[in-house]
Amino acid sequence: MSIAVWFRIIRVKFLLASVIAVSLGLAISYWQTKSIDVLSAAITMGGVLLLHASVDLLNDYSDYKRGIDTITKRTKFSGGTGVLPEGLLKPSTVHYAGIICLVLGSFAGVYFIVVHGWIIAAILGFAILSIYFYSTKIVDSGLGEIFVGIKGTMIVLGTMYIQTEQIIPTNILAGIIAGTLSSFVLFITSFPDHDADKQKGRKTLVIVLGKAKASSLYWVFPGVAYGFVALGITLELLPVYCAIVYTSIPMMVNAGRNIKRSIDDVEKFVIIMKSTVLFSRITGALFVLSFLIAIVTNS
Repeated sequence: MSIAVWFRIIRVKFLLASVIAVSLGLAISYWQTKSIDVLSAAITMGGVLLLHASVDLLNDYSDYKRGIDTITKRTKFSGGTGVLPEGLLKPSTVHYAGIICLVLGSFAGVYFIVVHGWIIAAILGFAILSIYFYSTKIVDSGLGEIFVGIKGTMIVLGTMYIQTEQIIPTNILAGIIAGTLSSFVLFITSFPDHDADKQKGRKTLVIVLGKAKASSLYWVFPGVAYGFVALGITLELLPVYCAIVYTSIPMMVNAGRNIKRSIDDVEKFVIIMKSTVLFSRITGALFVLSFLIAIVTNS
């Protein structure tokens, strides 16, 4: 059994979203307090990555059992990992691995509950329930994008609370921005899976609205993220350096202007998905960088 197969099924490249969210929380915490608990930071990163891996493993298992992955065309960004349809791992093995990651990630959360109290308990409780029910109840109710957005927000808030034991407007604003960028990726990668998801009872935002109408929402996600950055800078909740996130605008525009012409062509849509994923990650990384610049310049 190759380690590459496990990397494939936990979708390592998508774990970067959680790495960026935790890094953002840590960067803002240091910017606010000029200190950081390195051990807590390491446990936070490890716990979040385990919980994220759990989502992907359980999602792949659920999609395979429901027959979704056997009728959709797989790409680098959609259609599942293909590990189970190709027989590279047993479904039961993937399911157990997902549960194990969920339990181990929860242990990190339990440790922080003991140290920091009920707020971490509330965040962890939400995380466990959303992870376990994500691939069934949540996506079948058309709430996938909302929950992914909340998840990203919670990661940032939880990371900062562990470091600072406070939740203030800056933290909430930063969390919403990170969560919106994560939700954007889920939204765009659900287009090619529209037919298979709909046939098997899923209800993504793209299914609810239809491809044509949903494609118009492409601009909403970056608009929300950019809008909150502008609001934060204007209200002096965020450092002015956060304006560097706007350097990713050309990347977003380049992908968005072609979306309507590509929604029914999977090969062309792969380019849209790649550009959107890169946009989300680069914008998130620039957001983190802006706080590192503020730390270095002591502003």
